[in-house]
Amino acid sequence: MDRAFHDAETLFQLAEEAGDEATFQEVSALVSELVGKFEQAEFQKMLSEEQDSKNAIVTINAGAGGTESQDWAQMLLRMYQRWGQTKGFKIELMDALTGEEAGIKNATLMVTGSFAYGLLKSEAGVHRLVRISPFDSNARRHTSFSSIFVTPEVEDDFEVVINPADLRIDVYRAGGKGGQGVNTTDSAVRITHLPTGIVVACQQERSQIKNRDLAMKVLRSRMYERYLEEERKKQAVIEDSKKDIAWGSQIRSYVLHPYKMVKDHRTGFSVGTAEKTLDGDLDGFIKAYLTCRITGQWARGGGGDEID
Repeated sequence: MDRAFHDAETLFQLAEEAGDEATFQEVSALVSELVGKFEQAEFQKMLSEEQDSKNAIVTINAGAGGTESQDWAQMLLRMYQRWGQTKGFKIELMDALTGEEAGIKNATLMVTGSFAYGLLKSEAGVHRLVRISPFDSNARRHTSFSSIFVTPEVEDDFEVVINPADLRIDVYRAGGKGGQGVNTTDSAVRITHLPTGIVVACQQERSQIKNRDLAMKVLRSRMYERYLEEERKKQAVIEDSKKDIAWGSQIRSYVLHPYKMVKDHRTGFSVGTAEKTLDGDLDGFIKAYLTCRITGQWARGGGGDEID
């Protein structure tokens, strides 16, 4: 991009010297292309957290309100399916429970693609719809809620890799009953994994080599257990972020009546083309969310009262 900028700058200087309109137009085209690349690079830079590059699991739950909320949940399901398709992601409907009359009670989507979770994490929370209900014979305005929960796909093929330099291995004489071979030789093994402080020991076998192999198996198991515990803690952080967004404290409102607007209450970003948003045009909302995460400059208030 730096080279492209200097090329455009040089070409601009030549256009000024020659007063060549065609060259000016060429410079304009180069600058427009460069701006697009720069914005894409800035956007990609926002996706730098450890889980961002992973696939995403999206869960949609209809709120209280029966058919109206269930229809809203299905609209959100379609919105994310359309968004994923425009991004070239693989979209799989893993599970769905349909409503009695219309819509869905809940659904789970697997979104497979590069940085799917980093992009979709902005969607976690409560989404509110305001519209004239098609299920109300009196054509009254209804407000419906659905919650979105987004988690990264956790790989289950974790391989425990232990650096021998991280181990302190002690041998000692086994104690207790076990025959003269056990009690008269330094067959027992104690292994300490220095980075984590995990200590395992084995004196089951008469052979020091066998005891060492068994101790290493136990150490690998303890290391894997530690990895799973760390993953559970990460998942708990994601769960807590959802708990902070309770029912009634929506992150985004979609208004179809008496006017049309979609507003994100966390970032203040809004559009007047609700149909485009519901058709999967979410990039503006995602970019605004990621920008606010980096700058820490969230919208004040966020209650969305002006939409009422």
